[in-house]
Amino acid sequence: MTLLHWTRRAALAAGMASALALGAGAPAAAQTPPGVLIVGQIAEPKALDPAAVTAVNDFRILMNVYDGLVRYADGTLEVEPALATDWEISDDGTEYTFTLREGVSFHDGSPFNAEAVVFNFERMLDEDHPYHDTGPFPLAFFFSAVDSVEAVDDMTVKFTLNEPYAPFLSNLAYPTGLIVSPAAVEEHGAEFGRNPSGTGPFTFVEWRSNEAVVIERNPDYWDGAPELEAVVFRPITDANTRTAEMLAGGIDLMVEVPPVALSEFEGEQFTIHEQAGPHVWFLILNTKEGPFADKLVRQAANYAVDKRALVEDVLEGTAEIAAGPIPPAFAWAYDDSLEPYPHDPERARELLAEAGVENPEVTFYVTEGGSGMLDPVAMGTAIQADLEEVGFDVSIETYEWNTFLGEVNPGLEGKADMAEMAWMTNDPDTLPFLTLRTEAWPDAGGFNSGYYSNPEVDELLEAARVATDQDERAELYKQVQQIVQEDAPWVFVANWKQNAVTGASVENFALQPSFFLLLDDVVKE
Repeated sequence: MTLLHWTRRAALAAGMASALALGAGAPAAAQTPPGVLIVGQIAEPKALDPAAVTAVNDFRILMNVYDGLVRYADGTLEVEPALATDWEISDDGTEYTFTLREGVSFHDGSPFNAEAVVFNFERMLDEDHPYHDTGPFPLAFFFSAVDSVEAVDDMTVKFTLNEPYAPFLSNLAYPTGLIVSPAAVEEHGAEFGRNPSGTGPFTFVEWRSNEAVVIERNPDYWDGAPELEAVVFRPITDANTRTAEMLAGGIDLMVEVPPVALSEFEGEQFTIHEQAGPHVWFLILNTKEGPFADKLVRQAANYAVDKRALVEDVLEGTAEIAAGPIPPAFAWAYDDSLEPYPHDPERARELLAEAGVENPEVTFYVTEGGSGMLDPVAMGTAIQADLEEVGFDVSIETYEWNTFLGEVNPGLEGKADMAEMAWMTNDPDTLPFLTLRTEAWPDAGGFNSGYYSNPEVDELLEAARVATDQDERAELYKQVQQIVQEDAPWVFVANWKQNAVTGASVENFALQPSFFLLLDDVVKE
């Protein structure tokens, strides 16, 4: 029997076992086959092209199929060699020269070399590149400082930047920097995202829409073949269904466990994993039009929302209250003197009165579930109640995750006044640079979906990303946090501690502070 048929039959059998167990009212022993890990994902992936997606839900698959020039060392956000064995940085910080790993091939058999690296970055950054139309590339911002990419020789590549850029190596380790097969892009064109080919520990087998993405062991992986024979990623959007599948043995690994369900996995059959990381859960406010164009109304919303109740009651203590746009996981850049907005309904009412606004109508976009979204329906309902208590008139519109992103990322203008959002990020630069600068408005290709604009914030962010001294960068980011908290373009809600559950047959699994799933060392008996 081929692996393809085996994994398909295994997934179906596991689902049937789950249904039978639930019908009998008791969980069954795990029915999934040894060597095949069944992962319960929170949503269907949007694409399997790392340059074309933004969600951690997709990244969890991609990090097992592709490699970058560098990667985050296990358990850290520190950069270490991957497809590049070493690199040199010029004294002025504008040239990075990488020596590439020899003897590596893409899964389609084509060679990994300097020309492949050049192809990848020019595809993203050069509008005249013949395969630029295989995008869009929403996180190309990560490499906006790149002026040119040159193949010095077959195994040496040089990046020339237009100015020093402190997060460059960290961004190369992010999924947007993963290296895809040029031959596969040339063969599949715009359909490459359904036909991925990288150099990673697992190779792509198939993607059955709304059912499963299947990958299998790459026996020739340069860093050693994985222990698992295959991994099946199943999209299970409803958190309760995902929990039931895990309890019944239909899946071996469940990510983003609802806080209310954690107690169900405290027996010997399961292991609960937790890992802090750089996460922010917030509400985007439409600062361009509607009630939130007024800073006083935005501040009123921040005072109105009872974040402590959300963290303690809805999230059951699995998060901390957020104070601003940079998460405390970046301790060196985080302003720990910043106090979160307190829950003060009376102050909220005073600010609405000062703004001359009575019963402002608010359209609120909520998602059913998505990367790092923290029980978004329950959170949205509680937030709606808090806002209505002080005088807001809030209407919720709920969307499936990828549909939600399609509504929010292009901007809220003409559609909504407020939307839930979560970011898991890799550097203090990333989230504010992509979501709070004037030049990051959606029509410019960024993710500033609420159209916030403050020239002082723009200047500080530009200065921080070119500063080569970390203490100087930290001071600039702290100024950004103070200004943004005062301007309140978001309602700052929570910083989450990620979690996952594995079954008893799964060994050597650990969550990463990057929020990625790295499965090449996982064993399943």
